[in-house]
Amino acid sequence: MRRAIADAEVGDDQYGEDPSVNRLQAEVAALLGTEAALFLPSGTMANQVALRVLTRPGDDVLVPAEAHILLHETGGAAANAGVQLTQIGERGTFDAEDVVAAAKPAGHIVYPPTTLLVAENTHNRAGGIVFPAEGLEAAVAAARERGLGAFLDGARLLNAAIAAGRPPAELARGFDLVSLSLSKGLGAPAGSMLAGSAAVIDRAHRYRRMAGGAMRQAGILAAAGSYALAHNVRRLADDHANARLLGEALAQATNVEIDLATVQTNIVVFALAERAGVRDAAAFVDACRERGVLLNAFGPRTVRAVTHLDVDGDACRHAAAVMCEVAEGR
Repeated sequence: MRRAIADAEVGDDQYGEDPSVNRLQAEVAALLGTEAALFLPSGTMANQVALRVLTRPGDDVLVPAEAHILLHETGGAAANAGVQLTQIGERGTFDAEDVVAAAKPAGHIVYPPTTLLVAENTHNRAGGIVFPAEGLEAAVAAARERGLGAFLDGARLLNAAIAAGRPPAELARGFDLVSLSLSKGLGAPAGSMLAGSAAVIDRAHRYRRMAGGAMRQAGILAAAGSYALAHNVRRLADDHANARLLGEALAQATNVEIDLATVQTNIVVFALAERAGVRDAAAFVDACRERGVLLNAFGPRTVRAVTHLDVDGDACRHAAAVMCEVAEGR
């Protein structure tokens, strides 16, 4: 990947003149079955640009419970797009009935109009679960019947495709815009994509610039993305297997509570038992860090672990042993 970066042919992407960026955008559009795609520096910017393109200030947006766009973007939806976010469903998914029940009509004297449905696949805080394809298709259809747009936060969409054994374009079908991260499981140093129709992507260009995301010789980053798509997609299955290894080991610890049904891709979310002497999440994460295992606290007693291409099976077995020891107070 570093060699691809060093050898990248570059130009001025603000003017559409960077051949490496243009090549990556074409690759992602083909992968997701869309007319066009746009390179952005980060996933958060991709999500925020999508909101600007698909909504107007004062609109209501339906999002899955504990969505990244709600909890992990420092209030950007309100500050940048001026929209209200309404959570629906549970554990990262929702159904058509949830959409129908929550959608607010246009022209109501009190309610803000619901104009957009957001799905997250895979869902970060729900443990990397894959949104069941049939249920998602039905929910998007219900949104369309009510005149809503649809956006897929697909930062980890390729994880979902590998886990489900389905082409990414199938999972992206029916959405106005789809995002895709290059810097998570794919291992690129930076970059995310938005994909959609040529008309929608043309509008996204304006908001990318407004957010400060228009760059000059961005091809050095795009080349890493192209390399990742060519070499690092199928190996996502290794990350999924390593996450399963972690989850099954943690399930044996007395002071850990985990639902193994949620360990479907490369994220493991678990809780620490509320018992005397059992560390809370912050103390647990600190103790693991001291032993060389890096984790995130997701709540007072909730912890997240993520597997990726820089940790192999042996490293994950070691990490599992450390986490179990810390959980048991050793």
